[in-house]
Amino acid sequence: MDKQSRYRELLSQIEVFANADDNPISVLSNCAAVMKVVFPKEYFWVGFYIVDGDELILGPFQGAPACTRIKFGLGVCGTAWKEGRSLVVEDVEAFPGHIACSSLSRSEIVVPLFSDGVVIGEIDIDSTELSIFDDVDRKYLEKAAEMIATFMAKLTKVD
Repeated sequence: MDKQSRYRELLSQIEVFANADDNPISVLSNCAAVMKVVFPKEYFWVGFYIVDGDELILGPFQGAPACTRIKFGLGVCGTAWKEGRSLVVEDVEAFPGHIACSSLSRSEIVVPLFSDGVVIGEIDIDSTELSIFDDVDRKYLEKAAEMIATFMAKLTKVD
């Protein structure tokens, strides 16, 4: 199956998870798991970071142990949060201020989760291969982030 077909499958599964539960930990856990299952060779590490004050706090993930807190503006995740945009990094060692949670990571993509124009969290994905992520990954992961953020925003709305 080609990359776009796998992403379409991923989005359909994320949509099911985001509409099937009312617990953010469960939803994020299943989303991370399905991302790792659909892209087992490409995704060395996949997970979520959640904004908490001036830090990103580690959320549900699949892969090796990771950094638990990342300051605003630091590393790839903190920079994506500060700039409010997705970042595709072909070589993490060439990224100024990269935070090495694992020495095996070579490339990374970070996609913010937005609620009312504010970053509330991020999808973070690492690969052991250089230059594995591209605009196809960014486009589909931004769709996934929109679905997940919409679910999370529903939880904070008061009726």
